[in-house]
Amino acid sequence: MDDIARDRNGNPIYDRYGRPVRRRAARPAQAPRPQRAQQQQPPRRLTPQQRFPVPTPRPERPVPTPRPERPMARPPFQRRRLPRLQGCGCSLKALIPLLLVLLLVTTLWVDTQLNRVDALPTHQVPNTSGTNWLLVGSDSRQGLSEADIQRLGTGGDIGTGRTDTIMLLHIPRLGGGKPTLVSIPRDSYVPIPGHGSAKINAAFAYGGPQLLVETVEQSTGLRIDHYAEIGMGGLANVVDSVGGVQICVKEAINDPLANLNVSAGCQKMNGPTALGYVRTRATAEGDLDRVVRQRQFLSALLDKATSPWTLLNPFRMLPLIMHTAATFSVDRGDHVWHLARLAWAMRSSPETKTVPISGFANYDVGSVVLWDDNASAQLWNSLR
Repeated sequence: MDDIARDRNGNPIYDRYGRPVRRRAARPAQAPRPQRAQQQQPPRRLTPQQRFPVPTPRPERPVPTPRPERPMARPPFQRRRLPRLQGCGCSLKALIPLLLVLLLVTTLWVDTQLNRVDALPTHQVPNTSGTNWLLVGSDSRQGLSEADIQRLGTGGDIGTGRTDTIMLLHIPRLGGGKPTLVSIPRDSYVPIPGHGSAKINAAFAYGGPQLLVETVEQSTGLRIDHYAEIGMGGLANVVDSVGGVQICVKEAINDPLANLNVSAGCQKMNGPTALGYVRTRATAEGDLDRVVRQRQFLSALLDKATSPWTLLNPFRMLPLIMHTAATFSVDRGDHVWHLARLAWAMRSSPETKTVPISGFANYDVGSVVLWDDNASAQLWNSLR
């Protein structure tokens, strides 16, 4: 047989150059190697030291040197969980609805304690822009004890027929600018419906709040939407409830009739002193100076009453609520939330003005203040 490699069909196998591939020659068979005879060796005996070796102690590892501490990275923000109150097993979150309910109940209770009167007349002028408040400080001594009369220096009871303070607060519509607080001198000579012309505070003596509101509407052309009145004793109690008010006095004033003796400069006034400060006319401009002091005092009182130190202090907040509710008189359609809106408007630094006057005169009703017709008309037109 030739030495050409063939496939299983017997055909010769060629390489890539076309040459026949030769078979590999078979290797000759090798004879097996003779195994060496294993010699029998006697068993090896171990010494006691080899059978029970003593363990070698491990070397002590060196104590690693502590690495310097690196400043820890700020942990990611995590919302704090409100601590749970011990003893009742409830969280502070559960107190929020209770506080809201307590606030609602307190608000409704204060609303029921307000003194309500028929202040708005049956026939009023047409609606005007914004919201208008008539703020009145009554000169009444009714309800004051002999000790209060001596402490406040108000004199005896003269009834409810006089007003020491008359202010008109105009709150514009939302986005319409700042509120405007206009002082109306109590001796202003104006027409009083059904009673001819007289001092404007005489309207309160003739017909109470309704006639006073009607007189103000006829003189200004502005529709009065809300009414608020406070008496002498109530004013002093409110001041004492907030711990006094800080007022800067321009000049020293000594008025025994108002039980007032203050020096120039900023000072803290208690209830009786603050009451005398807004009542006195013992200065050069008399009633005109008084309306300026009344606006200054009202601003200082509202700042103190609405400050966090008062609202968060129950020993001041509770007496303030009780005295305010018991001494304020409002129209029957007014509520405590209207007073809150009033306080917010007063706290927003309203523009303060006094009705422009042209001079003074002596009539059969006494010394009166005369308005400047043109300037006052421009003022009222700007608020309509």
